[in-house]
Amino acid sequence: MTMCVTALGAVRGGISPDGVASFLGIPYAAPPFGPRRFHAPAPPEPWPGVRDATAHGPTAPHAPYAPPFDALVPDDVIPGEDCLNLNIWTPAPEPDAGLPVMVWLHGGAFSNGAGSASAYDGNAFARDGVVCVTLNYRLGADGFLHLPGVPDNRGLLDQVAALSWIRAHIAAFGGDPDQVTVFGESAGAMSIGVLLSTGRARGLFRRAILQSGACHHFLRPASATLIASRLSSRLGIQPTPDAFAAISLIDLLPAQAELRAEVGARPDPALWGEAVLNMMPFEPVAADLALPGPGCGVDLLIGSNREEYRFFLVPTQRLEAVSASRLRAGTAAYGLDPDQALPRYRTARPGAAPGELLAAVATDWFYRIPGIRLAESVPGSYMYEFAWRSPRFGARLGACHTLELGFVFDRLRDPSYAPILGDHPPQALADEMHQAWVSFAKTGDPGWPPYDPATRTTKVFAEDSALLDDPRKEERRLWEGVR
Repeated sequence: MTMCVTALGAVRGGISPDGVASFLGIPYAAPPFGPRRFHAPAPPEPWPGVRDATAHGPTAPHAPYAPPFDALVPDDVIPGEDCLNLNIWTPAPEPDAGLPVMVWLHGGAFSNGAGSASAYDGNAFARDGVVCVTLNYRLGADGFLHLPGVPDNRGLLDQVAALSWIRAHIAAFGGDPDQVTVFGESAGAMSIGVLLSTGRARGLFRRAILQSGACHHFLRPASATLIASRLSSRLGIQPTPDAFAAISLIDLLPAQAELRAEVGARPDPALWGEAVLNMMPFEPVAADLALPGPGCGVDLLIGSNREEYRFFLVPTQRLEAVSASRLRAGTAAYGLDPDQALPRYRTARPGAAPGELLAAVATDWFYRIPGIRLAESVPGSYMYEFAWRSPRFGARLGACHTLELGFVFDRLRDPSYAPILGDHPPQALADEMHQAWVSFAKTGDPGWPPYDPATRTTKVFAEDSALLDDPRKEERRLWEGVR
């Protein structure tokens, strides 16, 4: 056991066999229920005595992933109201240690996920001289439903509250509040993109790593109003905060899951607005998002996985179901001319089926091009691509969405990663990628040249990692002026 003393009270944590101290389930805000529901996070109350921090706290309420994703995506469900909590791993729980800090924002389409998932255990980062923090934030309707009279983007406000808590208290755990790197994947990376764009978290982090997400995914108020109306109709209530607050989670969570499924089954813009393209009815709401630009004051490491969208098509057996007409319609929906774009995508993929080509186009629309646009807007950013291919599902998953997580956290042996990584993922690649993240957090330099629009140097992580200039240039150029 070990103890740290914060301005809110003392906490008692545990120590791993390799000497890493962990402090779990520490509240960074008051429970967001009762009169606080659908409002901005409130500060936590101080606690008397010594708070036990040897077990994870409650997670933000959410429904489990539907099959087959329940076996493929890291998640955790722990009941309880005190869900706005965080977890800290530190090699030196001493106030004067001054170690760099890495703060993880989990993914999950703004509807799933938890900082307590074993896949996000921060022990390896602490082992390598970094204080690692993971956290929960409100999800689904509680975090992102657009309702009158209450603040939008409550899940993002939770993230800002957590970062503010870290700035105020992380020194007690050996961290340097002026050396904070925030990193996230998918919805977590998109959250960072919104925070950069709006400036809401200015001064709370010095560096940021965005994995498979950037600034391009949000709902405009008109579309967000449609979503709120559809969900309230499903529940038989008015779209007001009081009406939703009266609905129990037992009723709300299944209704949210059913609505998400309906967006995919009935992709009609008249029903869902722009949510029909990214299938995320609960996400940040904004009139518009501008790229942060050179004055954002944050060092950036940005990237994506080479075959992201296969994750959504292969396990569901939808890859083979994509017809030539569906490929053309999907390509057009993403803003490209199918007659111009599809021949270019076929050039690098001779013999590819329509589903494989749609996966390539969707990967660029969802993940790669938004990351490139962010890197272009902030000079000195670094770019990576993850290209190692999973052997699962007959090796058809490829370098899909979420696949890099076990490598970043250096947790290839965590059982929760086995269904997507297979039996023998390369430890040398995990060593390389994890150390690049640690180096960036410590120095601002991951170990390769910055991304310059003249050369577009990109670190490609694979068993034979390499530096490439402007990977898939002709495909990238299709999106100029489009995305």
